Amino acid sequence: MRSTDAGQAVRARARMVERLRTQGIRDERVLAAMQSVPRHLFVEEGLAYSAYDDTPLPIGFQQTISQPFVVARMIELLRVGRELGRTLEVGAGCGYQAAVLSQIATEVYAVERIRPLLDRARANLRPLRLPNVRLKLADGSLGLPEAAPFDSIIVAAAAIGLPPALKAQLAPGGRLIVPVGGADQRLLLVERQGNVFRESWHEAVRFVPLLAGTE
Repeated sequence: MRSTDAGQAVRARARMVERLRTQGIRDERVLAAMQSVPRHLFVEEGLAYSAYDDTPLPIGFQQTISQPFVVARMIELLRVGRELGRTLEVGAGCGYQAAVLSQIATEVYAVERIRPLLDRARANLRPLRLPNVRLKLADGSLGLPEAAPFDSIIVAAAAIGLPPALKAQLAPGGRLIVPVGGADQRLLLVERQGNVFRESWHEAVRFVPLLAGTE
């Protein structure tokens, strides 16, 4: 895909977006963001031919880039009836989801615990010149206190339970989405209304575990 013409990549993205529609994604802003970001630039060249398939792909360091449906669905759930605003992404990985978020959110703070992977995300994002994305090496389970509170928090790794630091960094009126569980995982959406936190459960998913520390 990297070595083929831009038109082929655009057509592949268009097919991906149409598939997302058939899978139930309705948010036009999310679909437009998925259309605009060249996903093939965020995977290894040998896997670029699979970049627009609805499947997770390995990105090294025992991490994966999430399948397009899961990326779109998590962002759609965060957005229902509101704007994303100031957004924290936990688990920047290769940088793809941060690029998608940048098309919708006011500001994106993406944290990654694995330094070489963060360096790769920076390299992947640099050609796109996204002024509202900031990357940082950090333990995502602790959030990013210096930039909190956040209107939206999206976690790209599975937690055993709702991380208290992330809940504490959610702004009033904000939403947080996180995969929760071990072998069986589901998406947990948390909505803060004043000092009340409402929780709702959504699709079954499969993510790598959310780990503490940096490396």
